[in-house]
Amino acid sequence: MKKIIFFDGDGTLWYPKKTKYSKHPVWVYRDKRIKNHNNHLTLTPSALEVIKKLKSMGIIMVILSTNPSPPEIADVHIKNRVKHFDLHELFDEVYATRPYPDSKGEFILSILERLKINKSGALMVGDSYIWDYEPAKKRGIDAILIKSDYMHEHNDVKNVKDTISQLNEIFKHI
Repeated sequence: MKKIIFFDGDGTLWYPKKTKYSKHPVWVYRDKRIKNHNNHLTLTPSALEVIKKLKSMGIIMVILSTNPSPPEIADVHIKNRVKHFDLHELFDEVYATRPYPDSKGEFILSILERLKINKSGALMVGDSYIWDYEPAKKRGIDAILIKSDYMHEHNDVKNVKDTISQLNEIFKHI
């Protein structure tokens, strides 16, 4: 059984109400007309139930969500989002990763080393091949990809066998 699960935020735990999985979720942050992004986001189906169950199983829960802002501002943004969805009590750690794909992999390895958890005890769950799946796999970490209309934006996604349609399918992978 996995000891720690890393979750991406946008597109994995929450997504824009308007487009769900039909369009990559970063559009909501790029739309200059939107002042409060949180009001345009909703938790993905079954996210809350899944997170609560995983937490009750004693699994360490970590959010790693990429943000292009400077680190101190990015951390505030992601922590505000987690608080908005009332998830702060369910996650052990929350980080805004840097705006380059390997950042999540670097964060994962650093956290595993600090907590003295073997790579085999970890799982990364995300919606983006480049930003979530590949950085974990490159470092020997199991990863699963949530299916979306935009997941095929990268050619290598056709080689991914570990996919789920909804978060509640995660239990087959832990």
